[in-house]
Amino acid sequence: MVRSSGSGGGTGRAGRGVKGGVAEARRPEVRLPALVAYEGGGLEPDGDYDGVRFDAVDLADESGPGARFMDCALDGCALDRTELARARFIDSVLTGVRGVGTDLAGVALRDVEIVDARLGGVQMHGAVLERVLIRGGKIDYLNLRKARLKDVVFEGCVLSEPDFGEAQLTRVEFRDCVLKRADFSAVRMDSVDLRTVAELDIARGVERLAGAVISPSQLMELAPAFAAQIGVRVEA
Repeated sequence: MVRSSGSGGGTGRAGRGVKGGVAEARRPEVRLPALVAYEGGGLEPDGDYDGVRFDAVDLADESGPGARFMDCALDGCALDRTELARARFIDSVLTGVRGVGTDLAGVALRDVEIVDARLGGVQMHGAVLERVLIRGGKIDYLNLRKARLKDVVFEGCVLSEPDFGEAQLTRVEFRDCVLKRADFSAVRMDSVDLRTVAELDIARGVERLAGAVISPSQLMELAPAFAAQIGVRVEA
């Protein structure tokens, strides 16, 4: 069921704590080695990039489906219409990336930090995210349908019309975020923390919040939607 909770503390545990009765997400701990600069030449399908720094590289319209990025840094790169379906990002940091129409369908992110991204129309349906931090920035029309998110933190970012339809969210935290017109249709949640969301606007799927924790003030804001779901009319 949906739980309404205050911000009281909890009991810490090795590796992962509990806050307000909610299991906290395990954050990535990325420590990049010495990196070599990307030499250009374009991305390659199933390419292997190990310990590479992409510094302000224009990757617009590049195609690298199935590529593997391990211990990499992408800083200020353009990702307009970049095709990276089924790519894998491991122990990597993406900072200030920007673009529209980036194809990340079926991507796998593990121990990844995404900082101050400015993206729109990102296709991440069927993606698998584990120990991922998305901090700052703004992402419009993020498609995470049928994705699996485990130990993921959205922190201080704006998500406009994100689509979590049929996704599975386990130990996911939304901290000081703005969620505008979010779609939670047929989503499955377990230990999802929404208590510090600055703006919680759910377009669809309010009835699928079982497994989430919200604050008392959010409960009041969502009360009309909850009432509508069970057919209750509220009149003065």
